[in-house]
Amino acid sequence: KRMTLLMGNRTQLVWDIPAADSFRVLQEIYRVPESQFRATVSELTDLLELQDLVHKPVRNLSLGERMKVEFAAGLIHSPSVAFLDEPTIGLDISMQVRIRRFVAEYNRRTGATILLTSHYMDDVVALCKRVIVIHRGMLLYDGPLADLAERMAPYKVITATLHDGAASSTDLDTYGTVVSREEGRVTLRVDRQVAPERTARLVNDLGDRLADISVEDPPIEEVIDRVFTSEQTTVSA
Repeated sequence: KRMTLLMGNRTQLVWDIPAADSFRVLQEIYRVPESQFRATVSELTDLLELQDLVHKPVRNLSLGERMKVEFAAGLIHSPSVAFLDEPTIGLDISMQVRIRRFVAEYNRRTGATILLTSHYMDDVVALCKRVIVIHRGMLLYDGPLADLAERMAPYKVITATLHDGAASSTDLDTYGTVVSREEGRVTLRVDRQVAPERTARLVNDLGDRLADISVEDPPIEEVIDRVFTSEQTTVSA
């Protein structure tokens, strides 16, 4: 009763009846008092914008609509721990964003623990503070998401855009490893320890030719790939 499992490719709703009727079945299964049930359904209906969905047969709902009522069904009994397995799989970008916003807001309102498994790194970045990376049964990383790039990717990514569009002919190899050159833009990989100094030197040397510059951690997908391919197992408390 304290836990729930929501899977992006599985359903706990009865296909041929409205979701509202499935909610009532779940109320009986989990023995949710009527007053609590009504309050929870009302809150979830508002958060997930279910007003026009709960009275339609589930088979008539789109994938995104069904995922929203699945969330409501899984949270009818107000669990303190929610396991989310690929909750945005197959959803369009707009619906993915809505689901992430809902999960974050639900966590904020209730304090429930959210355990997320996902291959979509956007889900991880948007929702997770702590990350656990497991590969072939081995724990590779356990720690704050914010520390993952610093521990596993010892470099920063500097992207410089030039006014004159001459990035392809500009010698920037002395500042770091050139990852890509496009018309007017060059991307460098620079050791994170010297990134501030290299950035300052780059700004000074390019002067008025520089239109824009950014310094970022590498993409989370790249960091995770480094975790999987690293020869040294990294376990962080």
